[in-house]
Amino acid sequence: MGKSSKDKRDVASINYYRLAKEQGWRARSAFKLMQLDEEFNLFEGIHRAVDLCAAPGSWSQVLSKRLSENHASNPQEEPPKIVAVDLQAMAPLPGVIQLQGDITKVSTAEQIISYFEGKLSDIVVCDGAPDVTGLHDMDEYIQAQLLLAALNITTHVLRPGGTFIAKIFRGKDITLLYSQLKVFFPVVTCSKPRSSRNSSIESFIVCQNYSPPEGYVPTMANPLLDFHYSGDNQLTGPNRTIVPFIACGDLSGYDSDMTYALEVSII
Repeated sequence: MGKSSKDKRDVASINYYRLAKEQGWRARSAFKLMQLDEEFNLFEGIHRAVDLCAAPGSWSQVLSKRLSENHASNPQEEPPKIVAVDLQAMAPLPGVIQLQGDITKVSTAEQIISYFEGKLSDIVVCDGAPDVTGLHDMDEYIQAQLLLAALNITTHVLRPGGTFIAKIFRGKDITLLYSQLKVFFPVVTCSKPRSSRNSSIESFIVCQNYSPPEGYVPTMANPLLDFHYSGDNQLTGPNRTIVPFIACGDLSGYDSDMTYALEVSII
């Protein structure tokens, strides 16, 4: 029996998977956040961070490592604090406060802020994704709803000028999602890490310099994507929002769409 497409994808990702195990990361997705950091210098001056949909914890590991390194270089600054949020329990991580909660609840946002002693976070990251169905339109819509839920709680816990990073599925209706993000962030960039397969519609949205509209009051009301373009929603043609797209990561590193020979050492 021939290999299924899923088998081929698994083979293509084995090098990053193996590297993650060798370096102690819980998942190969850690390399995606590190490659985004290489491109955007995400963690400079960061003291408080929130990881949404955090399980199994690879992005929390990266946050803990980078923020600890920052503090070691500048011990006079406040010590880092990281809050990892997920509906499911996660194995403990040193230097990470774990909160088992629902990101659509105001109580979760309030609890996050309480861990920061009333202060707001410098950065919010979200690598969450739904269980894909194989129906691309449905998968894109559900992922967009998850991103909007992450954005909703971010407006409660992120300081002005802060950064928001989240996984995104790039589909034909992505323009509306870009427009909603641009309401809160003047700088929005779509980026594709080297460790993310080229064949995947997965990318990551990097939103910088959080600037909510004047008078905006954060709410947990979940705005459903509206695909009916009208006079109040002219997002086609010249009115559509286009954001930069950047590929990041070492071009000489592993390619997630290639299969490499397995190196075997005989002792």
